[in-house]
Amino acid sequence: EPLETFETNVMGTANVLQAAGEAGTVRAFVSVTTDKCYENKEWLWAYRENEPLGGRDPYSASKACAELVTAAWRASFGGDGFPATATARAGNVIGGGDWAVDRILPDAFRALDANRALMVRHPAAIRPWQHVLEPLAGYLLLAERLYQHGEQFASAWNFGPAEGDARPVSWILDKVAERAPELRWEVEGGAKVHEARFLKLDSSKARAELDWAPRWPLQEALAQTVAWHKAWRAGADMQAFSYSQIDAYSQCAADA
Repeated sequence: EPLETFETNVMGTANVLQAAGEAGTVRAFVSVTTDKCYENKEWLWAYRENEPLGGRDPYSASKACAELVTAAWRASFGGDGFPATATARAGNVIGGGDWAVDRILPDAFRALDANRALMVRHPAAIRPWQHVLEPLAGYLLLAERLYQHGEQFASAWNFGPAEGDARPVSWILDKVAERAPELRWEVEGGAKVHEARFLKLDSSKARAELDWAPRWPLQEALAQTVAWHKAWRAGADMQAFSYSQIDAYSQCAADA
């Protein structure tokens, strides 16, 4: 739905920014976009916040546009009662309770539950995988800094995993299969839409200026995600289970 994608990500962002400015009571604004907002040059190096924006597909391009819209509002209206405004770009998030389609782990769990093989488009594609609690912690920390210090933190920020946790899709599925042996996957044949092969994020800025760092390595993130799905299949109280995972993550952060 390319038109709806642009309407939502571009004009939707502009509408919310306009509302936040007119409200007169908003002090901090974090616009979350995506790691796909960078002009992907298919290189092995991780992208930094000052890299060129771009996108070959409507989703990526519209998110790059959302970054430009946010930067334009900040440059035009910042400092005069307008909220301190930043953008945040996360990696490929995983975690329990994700039911979206065309996402590798939700699709894998659906295939597992249906006792069928998962069809995979690009098993060699490398992505910066991380548990969803990692960037969420970063967003909250960034919002706190914006609220406390204003324009000092009003810029773009990456919240990605450690470089070693940028792994191919095939590696992810093999690790999940170690915890759920009934999972089977095959490479999808026929023509495929274009997808970037390499994508990594450099989060040095967040580490240095926000004192943020990922707490769960990828193996732990996968273990927590599989555990959530198994608990759901077993009929567990998923609100309580989710809170227990948040508590475990928070304690890990406190101990670091």
